[in-house]
Amino acid sequence: MSGDLFIISAPSGAGKSSLVNALLAQDKKLALSVSYTTRAPRPTEKEGREYHFVDARTFAAMLERGEFLESAEVHGNRYGTSKTWIENARARGLDIVLEIDWQGARQVRKAFPEAVSVFILPPSPALAELGRRLRGRGHDTEDAIARRLANARTEMSHAGEFEYVIINKDFEEAKRDLSAIVRASRLSAARQRLRHPEAFQRLD
Repeated sequence: MSGDLFIISAPSGAGKSSLVNALLAQDKKLALSVSYTTRAPRPTEKEGREYHFVDARTFAAMLERGEFLESAEVHGNRYGTSKTWIENARARGLDIVLEIDWQGARQVRKAFPEAVSVFILPPSPALAELGRRLRGRGHDTEDAIARRLANARTEMSHAGEFEYVIINKDFEEAKRDLSAIVRASRLSAARQRLRHPEAFQRLD
């Protein structure tokens, strides 16, 4: 039986990575898909943990060979999800978390309409809050923050394409909401029938 796919997207600074990490820490049935990127690693990032870091030529060659389930350009860098890793992990029954942008999410939903999609929004006023959070992280220059905020407006306009939306005003509440979505998806009639066919035998 194939594992579930959970797509989680958000503009930069909305708290997506922190929520995903908290979810993974408490739910051992979930595995994170580690994307490939042409972006340079930040000082706290480790190869194979946050991303697989590759140069533009390597990424282009992987794309040409059809190795990505989805790919997109974000903030001038390219990102892609390994098709082979996803297929192998799902074949082992693992539930997969894809932490990707709205462009990648649209591609994955097209290939896997059953995927559960979640968009994380900052509280209102959203852009002002994002600017505060991005400056608080200390990763980006003011020019980079301005570009991220401009892109965030576009990213947030796609929130309506997602099945669920979480407003990350309170982190603990947002974490509970994300966990509840995962749990509810696993309890759907379709998934329960696949996971526990013996319980449905007398009903067919």
